[in-house]
Amino acid sequence: METTMIPEPSLNIIKIAVAGFSAFVLALLFTPGLIRIMYKYRLWRKDVRTKALGGGEVPFFQKFHGEGETGIPRFGGLLIWIVPPVLALIFWLLSFTGIGFLEKLNFLSRAQTWLPLATLLAASAVGFLDDMLQVVLKPSKDFFGKLWEVLGKHAGGGLSLKYRFFLVALIGLVGAWWFFYKLEFTTLLIPGVGNFDIGIWYLPLFVLVMLATYSGGVIDGLDGLAGGTFAAIFTSFGIIAVSNSQIDLAAFSIAMAGALFAFLWFNIPPAKFYMGETGMIGLTATLTVVAFLTDSVAVLPIIGILLVMESGSVIIQLLSKKFRKKKLFLAAPIHHHFEALGWPHYKVTMRFWIIGVVSAIVGVAIRLLG
Repeated sequence: METTMIPEPSLNIIKIAVAGFSAFVLALLFTPGLIRIMYKYRLWRKDVRTKALGGGEVPFFQKFHGEGETGIPRFGGLLIWIVPPVLALIFWLLSFTGIGFLEKLNFLSRAQTWLPLATLLAASAVGFLDDMLQVVLKPSKDFFGKLWEVLGKHAGGGLSLKYRFFLVALIGLVGAWWFFYKLEFTTLLIPGVGNFDIGIWYLPLFVLVMLATYSGGVIDGLDGLAGGTFAAIFTSFGIIAVSNSQIDLAAFSIAMAGALFAFLWFNIPPAKFYMGETGMIGLTATLTVVAFLTDSVAVLPIIGILLVMESGSVIIQLLSKKFRKKKLFLAAPIHHHFEALGWPHYKVTMRFWIIGVVSAIVGVAIRLLG
């Protein structure tokens, strides 16, 4: 009896699909235990945010979300930065079983996934520190109490913005050095136009993109909004990776999307937990690395249009308050502006999802021109 061999392209698609499905299931199984721990140790903010990023009151935020800042844990992002690495380790161990199909599932590779996995763990650790500073009350006036004062704005305030940007920039510098000196990346692809060798400018570009992507992390402000947005973004880059024959990277990206869908299962209203910085910094830093690995930086603002809208609205609001002495939006980031206009939070979230998915389709289509 003849044995039917599965064609390589089909095996690749199966590998990617199994990675995404497995990440989703593993995250679902992991979540109940995580929720019990988070509620047992009361891992939520102990105060309510009363000041905007640039100073001033936040009446609309307090109206819609003031009480929600307390009583709901912030560490949902743990699902996103623990599950994909654990899954990669499991599939890597299965590759030693000698079973052909299981060997094919391994997506842990030095050329494609070591760097995004390392970035995910390093950046998420920074976010974890920030969340811990927000949920743990300031210690007494000893060494650790003084350290709390240095790192954070105030008790329960987390890392100050300058320290967060510094640490994200530091991760970006390490990534930029690796891409430029180790991988010898020096070109920027403009789809439909061609490649442009930018030489040493690749280094500041990498850091700038990472900081800009992180600034879009302010999208984590409504139940389900960030989870759905990033799930669409990572799925898009998974498709691009397949078109580049970067199958391991595609499997990693879809695994990230699978974990995000599991997070979304518990984050839709009423949310069991929030993503927090432990998820947001890891997601944005890893997204930057994936965008550069797939040579898709030029379409990142299109695929991630919601991140651009969110960070752009904050910047515009700050500039308007500084130079015009009045607000342009009722509240910023922009999803709070629509809430202030009277949109229910679920309407804002779902309409933003639609914008995100449509822009992701457009971005992928443009990238495939290249």
